[in-house]
Amino acid sequence: MSCSEGKPDPFGVRKLYKYLRVVDVCDALDGIGYFDLTLMSPEIRPLWLGMKFWGVAATMRCVPPNRPMWKLKTSEEIGDAHGLWFKEVGNVGIGEVLQPGHVLVTSTGGAKEVGFWGSANSMGIMAAGAVGIVTDGYARDTAELTLQKTPVCARARGRTIIPGRIEVVEVQATIGCGGAQVRPGDIVGCDDDGVVVVPLEVAEEVAVHARAVLLNDMRDRRELYKQAGLNPDPTVDYEAVQDYYRQFQ
Repeated sequence: MSCSEGKPDPFGVRKLYKYLRVVDVCDALDGIGYFDLTLMSPEIRPLWLGMKFWGVAATMRCVPPNRPMWKLKTSEEIGDAHGLWFKEVGNVGIGEVLQPGHVLVTSTGGAKEVGFWGSANSMGIMAAGAVGIVTDGYARDTAELTLQKTPVCARARGRTIIPGRIEVVEVQATIGCGGAQVRPGDIVGCDDDGVVVVPLEVAEEVAVHARAVLLNDMRDRRELYKQAGLNPDPTVDYEAVQDYYRQFQ
């Protein structure tokens, strides 16, 4: 799975992660000597249970601003606070970068409470093809994000908006998020157990080992299901997983 420069094609590699759990990938990373290096802080969590995604990292670096938001005079101005702020201080967009299969990883530079990702702008990112958002900062409108099943992992839940609190200064650069380095093109995944980053140069090898871990677990648990008199469910359907991965052999 190589691109024209001889490097792995991250969007092709992403397909190898479809059925993998975060724990399978962590076991594989341990197995090749990458102990804990690419684990994001456990504080960075999915906002709702059952969230799972694997994608290619697109990165965004933010910093706290060095000026406050000015006082607004009318309801109309307050409703357009973001537009007024961006017009004054500028805004570095990510839209031209995003491709289907991207995970947008946001470093907030230690900014204080600010709900950078909310129910509307996160849906816009999904509409552009992203499969998930990860931030070491805050998300807001979290009831709506949960209702919408918008896949956002955040360090905390916040209440405030962007103007006067945070600025985007760079996209598609190497960043730190949750104690892990993230580069454009790395593989990023989440499930109920948390978030992990897989450096692209080892991502194919990690996927192969993680697949073996997963299949062993599924076979063992299928046998335990039988002993317990439980009906099989998709988490022990190792035949489906094997069938999927045959296309890559």
